[in-house]
Amino acid sequence: MARWDSLRLPGQRHPPLRRGLAAPPCRGEPRVSPVLRTPRFAAARNPRFSKGTAMTRHVTFMTIDDAAHYSRDERAAIVAAYPEHEREARARGIPVLGSGRIFPVAEALIACEPFRLPRYWPRIGALDFGWDHPSAAVELAWDTEADVVYVTKAARASQQTPAMQTLTLRPWGQWLPFAWPRDGRRETLEGAGVALAKQYSAHGLNMLPRHAQFPDGSVSVEAGLMEMLDRMQSGRFKVFATLADWWEEFRLFHRKNGQVVKLRDDLMAATRYGVMMLREAVVDPAEFKAARRPAGQSDPLGAFR
Repeated sequence: MARWDSLRLPGQRHPPLRRGLAAPPCRGEPRVSPVLRTPRFAAARNPRFSKGTAMTRHVTFMTIDDAAHYSRDERAAIVAAYPEHEREARARGIPVLGSGRIFPVAEALIACEPFRLPRYWPRIGALDFGWDHPSAAVELAWDTEADVVYVTKAARASQQTPAMQTLTLRPWGQWLPFAWPRDGRRETLEGAGVALAKQYSAHGLNMLPRHAQFPDGSVSVEAGLMEMLDRMQSGRFKVFATLADWWEEFRLFHRKNGQVVKLRDDLMAATRYGVMMLREAVVDPAEFKAARRPAGQSDPLGAFR
C-alpha cells in the first residue's frame, strides 16, 4: 500500500481518499470512515440507492432535444447514426432495466403537445394511494369518436393526507369522477377505521362507488397493462408532453424475472385504473346545461348524461 505521505498533495491536510481506505485522524480527532457518494443517476437506475433511505437525491433527465447547440437536422443525424435498439437509451437517456420495459413503445408515438380539450369529451380521474411511496392522480380525456385516450393531467406527492390531496385535485373539476384501487377499501389506523376511499369522498372528491375493475369484475394487473399497451401501439393512447413526472415513470417502468417491478410506478398504476374504468367517464355537466337537446331530438351524448 502506498504511504500516506506519498499521496498527499501540497497544501492538503489529508491525501485524497480511495475506495475502502480511511485517512488516519490527526491528533485529537476521531477516526471517520469515508462517505462514498452515490452516482448522480444511481437512484434511478438501481433502487438500492433510494429504497429505505431519505429522499435526498434528485434525478434530472436531459435528452438530445435539450442540446440546443445542435440544430434540429444535426440532432436527427446523430440519432439516426445509432443502432435502432440503442436510440432510446443513447439519445434520450432511457435505461433498459431488468428483463425489459413494460411499454416498449417509442415516445414519439404517444406524446402530443397540450391542446384545449373539447368540452364534450368524457373525462375521468384516477388515484393510486400511497404515503411513503407517493400518492398519484391522473386525468384522462376520451375522444369517443376516434376511441383515443389522452392523459392530460398528472399529480404526485408523498406523505400527504386525503385532505391535502383533495385540495390539489378538486380544481380539476368537482364533477370529475375518480377511479381508485381495491386497496382503498382497507381500513387504516390513521383514518380511525374509515376506508381510504371514503376519506377522500368525505373531503369532497367525487369517488366512484366501486373500486377499479373490468366489466366482468376482474382486477388483473396484466390485463390492464396489455390494454394500455394495445392502445399505445395502435395510436389510441396519447400523453401530453409536458407531464414530466408521468414520462419519468414511463421510462423506468420495467419487469424483473418476468414480474412487474412495483417501484416508482404510482402514476402508471393510476393511469391503469383510469383505463380500466373508462366506461365511467363523464362530460362536464356545464356543457349539457349550455346545449341540452329538446325532448325527442337526436342526442349523441345522451349516454354520458
